[in-house]
Amino acid sequence: MTTSTMLRDKLAYDETFSCVKCGYCLPSCPTYLAFGKESHSPRGRIQLVKLAAEGKIGIEDLENPIDYCLGCRACETVCPTNVEYGKILDSAIDVLGEYRKDKQSFSEKAIRTVIFKQALPNKKMLKLVGTGLRLYQKTKADKVVRKSGVINKVSPSLAAMEQITPTIEKPLARNPYHELPKKKKTKLKVAFFTGCIMDTFFSRVNDLSMKLLQKANCEVVFLKEQTCCGALHQHSAEKETAIKLAKHNIEAFEKLECDFIINAIGGCGAALVEYHHLFDPGSTWYERAKTFAEKNKDISYILSRLELPIVNTINRRITYQPSCHLTNVQKVVQEPMRLIEQIPGIEFARMKSQDLCCGSAGIYNIVHHEESMKILDMKMKTVQETKPHLIVTTNPGCHLQMILGVKREGLEGKIDVKHIVELLAEACDVS
Repeated sequence: MTTSTMLRDKLAYDETFSCVKCGYCLPSCPTYLAFGKESHSPRGRIQLVKLAAEGKIGIEDLENPIDYCLGCRACETVCPTNVEYGKILDSAIDVLGEYRKDKQSFSEKAIRTVIFKQALPNKKMLKLVGTGLRLYQKTKADKVVRKSGVINKVSPSLAAMEQITPTIEKPLARNPYHELPKKKKTKLKVAFFTGCIMDTFFSRVNDLSMKLLQKANCEVVFLKEQTCCGALHQHSAEKETAIKLAKHNIEAFEKLECDFIINAIGGCGAALVEYHHLFDPGSTWYERAKTFAEKNKDISYILSRLELPIVNTINRRITYQPSCHLTNVQKVVQEPMRLIEQIPGIEFARMKSQDLCCGSAGIYNIVHHEESMKILDMKMKTVQETKPHLIVTTNPGCHLQMILGVKREGLEGKIDVKHIVELLAEACDVS
């Protein structure tokens, strides 16, 4: 078997032929709009993957175009020929990951091992990180460090993100997490997926989510055996670990009888509903993963179908920044907006180009900080046109990115950023 044939088998070569290069994807692609290059457009990247599979260009020629893709998959939503861009992108990421392994230094390999194999899947380590961050904030060490500028000298991107780190709170006890009176008949029994980064930085949102579900007359179960969803691993060419994490979660939740598995994380939810894509079609794991995937729903999907006990009026002008993966992968589009509009007093202002990515995209805003900020600046122009008091988000990455956008525009104190769960909890008097 030739190298070209082997590469063709690894890349989603057959899928590239679905692209007719019509250009419908161009206005929806944030990197094309920001950088203005064909190689940073969906059809450009697809053509490069096709050429690489045919041996007409080298794997190294894919690096820049693929690395700078946000993976927002907005192109799939507007594509008239239903190109499976996500599959093509993932195959290119995997091939590039293999290509780079031999080039990585010892320190690079060590860092990746610590982050992807030891930290993200390890609850004890994440708990330690959360405890450290709480102490860092409570002792005011964060203010001292910011004033010194030491992080900015090491990494301007990390310095920018450190400045917008939310107040880290200790998660509530969650085992078991049944607070509804036993005699009260519940509408649904749901399991709750907390995520790893989400539960470290936004544990309060997870806690409020479970309380809201209970208010909506659901029996909520928290499963301690759950682990990281593997989304960051999959998007960082750590597919083996992503598969291992997927199997762990599938096995854990299979033991529990429930109607749905709920999360409040747009990005993680997208990974969970596509778990079956990690396995060979027709295999036992593929079928188990597909059954698991079908049970996973975003909290806005469920709450929009239940009766929320809204008791408070909120007199604020609100705009909504949707998670790309919630919109383009999970196909949850109208539900968050319907929930927002249910709240009395709300003036909902839809921004232009609402579905355009904010530039967060997992760790994109850290590893490609300048490019991410260019995309964020485009987004903030449309935000300011709506003149909101509050930006509502549905994903932790988007949440932090919008806080950073508000800060960059000097709008702190004028515009707040909240997860939709926080807004609904306020409306339902849940704390």
